Amino acid sequence: MSMLLNSQEDQVMSEINVTPLVDVMLVLLTVFIVTAPLLMNAVSVKLPQANAEIAKTEPKTLQLSISLQGDISLNNTPITITALSDELNMLKTSTDPAIEIYADEHAAYGTVAKVMAAIQRANISKFSFVMLPEAVNS
Repeated sequence: MSMLLNSQEDQVMSEINVTPLVDVMLVLLTVFIVTAPLLMNAVSVKLPQANAEIAKTEPKTLQLSISLQGDISLNNTPITITALSDELNMLKTSTDPAIEIYADEHAAYGTVAKVMAAIQRANISKFSFVMLPEAVNS
């Protein structure tokens, strides 16, 4: 039972195989080379300067309240339905207002319908009804 061992075959390899590491690094390098030009402006542009004010185009938000008794208020100022129509027509020509309608839950349907008709005649399309969320019974 005498076996001769080849000393070269039985030695443990003590070197680190760096080939997979080099492959990964080359892939990363390729990715960076391709994406780097995309992250930078390729064309240098000198923008002109002008002395102009920035236009303020924020829509004005109006608060329209309808009470239980049928009283109408525009931004906490009492107003009649005919004056409301005139006011909305004037506001529509100067700005594009948004209207928040705060109507009492038991307000007369006719009053709410008249207010909505005045909004429609003024060609105002941005309006919403403001409500409180319902309480969840657990």
